[in-house]
Amino acid sequence: MSRSFPHVDIRLTSHDTGEVTDRDLDLAARISELAASAGVKADPSAPAVLELGMDTAHREEIAPFWAALLTGDAGNVSGPDFIDPGGQMPLLWFQDCEEHEVPHQRLHADISVPPAVAPERIRAAVEAGGTIVDESMAPSFTVLADPEGNRACVCTLENRS
Repeated sequence: MSRSFPHVDIRLTSHDTGEVTDRDLDLAARISELAASAGVKADPSAPAVLELGMDTAHREEIAPFWAALLTGDAGNVSGPDFIDPGGQMPLLWFQDCEEHEVPHQRLHADISVPPAVAPERIRAAVEAGGTIVDESMAPSFTVLADPEGNRACVCTLENRS
C-alpha cells in the first residue's frame, strides 16, 4: 500500500545566527533539486507565511500581553515584533499609528493549550497588563483583553461538547 501526503513544509534557520543565511538558501536549493528529481512539484501559489499586524499607539504597553498570551513569556518581544521561540505561531507585529478610538473588534485570537497550561498562560497574560473579561466558560475558554481592549481567548478541550 502506497501512502502520500499533500505537502511537506521545511523551515531552515541557522542555529548560530537565529536567521536565514546563505547556507540555508543553498540547502533549500538542494532540497528543491532532490524533490524535483523525485517528481515532487513545488507549488509557489501555496501560502507560506501568515503575519498579523495590530495597529496601536501603545506598542510597549500591549506587546508584552500578546507575548505572554501566545508563549507564556512577556519578554518574547523584539522591536515591533512578537517572537515565538518555538516557531509555531504566526508573526504578530505592532504597527505604530496615531491615537484613535478602538473600533469594535472583528478578529480575535484563540490560543489553544493543554488544560494544565491554561492557568499559567492566563496568569502570565494578566501579569503582562491584560485583564480577564469573562471566565464563565472556563476551563473550556477564558476571554482576556490587552490594555487597549483587544480580546483573545485561552482555550482548552476540557468540557467541550
